[in-house]
Amino acid sequence: MAYQTVNPATNQLIKEYPSHTDADVEAALKKADALYHSEWAKGDIEQRLPVLHKLADLIDARVDDLAKIASVEMGKLIEQSRSEVKLCAQIARYYADNAKQFFAPVKYKSEMGDAWVEHHPIGVLMAVEPWNFPYYQLMRVLAPNLAAGNPVLAKHASIVPQCAEAFAHLVREAGAPEGAWTNLFISQDQVAAIIADPRVQGAALTGSEKAGSVVAAQAAKHIKKSTLELGGNDVFVVLDDADLEKAVKTGVNARLANAGQVCTAAKRFILHEKIADQFLAKFTEAFRAIKVGDPLDKSTTLGPLSSKDALETLTKQVDDAVKNGAKLHLGGKPVQREGSFFEPTILTHISRDNPAYFEEFFGPVAQVYVVKNDDEAISLANDSHYGLGGAVFSKDIERAKKMASRIETGMVYINWLTDTAAELPFGGVKRSGYGRELSDLGIKEFVNQKLVVVRQ
Repeated sequence: MAYQTVNPATNQLIKEYPSHTDADVEAALKKADALYHSEWAKGDIEQRLPVLHKLADLIDARVDDLAKIASVEMGKLIEQSRSEVKLCAQIARYYADNAKQFFAPVKYKSEMGDAWVEHHPIGVLMAVEPWNFPYYQLMRVLAPNLAAGNPVLAKHASIVPQCAEAFAHLVREAGAPEGAWTNLFISQDQVAAIIADPRVQGAALTGSEKAGSVVAAQAAKHIKKSTLELGGNDVFVVLDDADLEKAVKTGVNARLANAGQVCTAAKRFILHEKIADQFLAKFTEAFRAIKVGDPLDKSTTLGPLSSKDALETLTKQVDDAVKNGAKLHLGGKPVQREGSFFEPTILTHISRDNPAYFEEFFGPVAQVYVVKNDDEAISLANDSHYGLGGAVFSKDIERAKKMASRIETGMVYINWLTDTAAELPFGGVKRSGYGRELSDLGIKEFVNQKLVVVRQ
């Protein structure tokens, strides 16, 4: 597996990175394991939290430089890269400020005696992370586990090695000891060997369903905890009483942000029949107004897909959807220019026997469905292999809340797109994975919640 920086706006190779050897992996494991058995990992949390405060400050001071690396390496619009970098600082600061409280002993009433649960690190973790949010995905793993005392070995996606290196350097500069976070340019076989190693106690993956299945199987085989955040086929439900202007504007952003390469992007637009034509007309107009171009140009509103491979995959998916009966309402082709660009695309008339009905389209492709009522919307929303995020638009908040409760998914936003914040849990159900990241839930995924009872 070649680790390369290739600018997807031009498809030009910028730099290649050498892979780490098995000897490098063994050295990393030794350092991480030694750190886990040290006073730094198992002692007072107060000694670890300053690292996260310093890391947040360092990131805030380098927003522009870090953002440019991401935009050049995987094509994200420069303002969206800046927002991602700033979010990373917020996550680091959130855990620096709140981890001690999250790990405070929890008392349990019992006739057995005084009882409480303590929180302790469990050991070295293996993290496998994707390219679409090249800093944020790393920070979601690092911040809670550094606070907990779990050293992490990280394999980032092969197309964002510069982001991976930059992040690792920041962690060290912030004062984390050697072994707290180790970036490894390694193969899938090396990842499997690391998960199998007795010094490793857990695995976290964000990525494709296929990759998640492999990592989960390996972790289960060796009886180790894992968390998975995989694909999504999120619904964006617009009811007949919705604020259409807001729904259209938010919907365009929900589908096209990061060129549509977001697990929680709105992918299936479910429209009440009373407003369907009106919404689709406005939505189409907004898609037509999109400006495709260089992600470093502030006037660009749609950048490239992350790679040539991503462009080929999406093109085939759209072609197959149309061959199987979907109507191409808008777009549908790669943009005829240098780089890996795809037209903003809208598909309608997708039947349940069309493979597109169940697939995740990782790019600027919206599927539009029309329903007669709330029950039909729920039925369509839940007829999915995935269950990550979702959105419901209605002026009747009670109606929207009832619908949100019935949608089988890990997150639902009312009158907004599926979003993220340090203090809110993130994760899904079904083939979207299991476990949660961020918030108080995320920090307890890889800790020993140890019961202590004093019997007088």
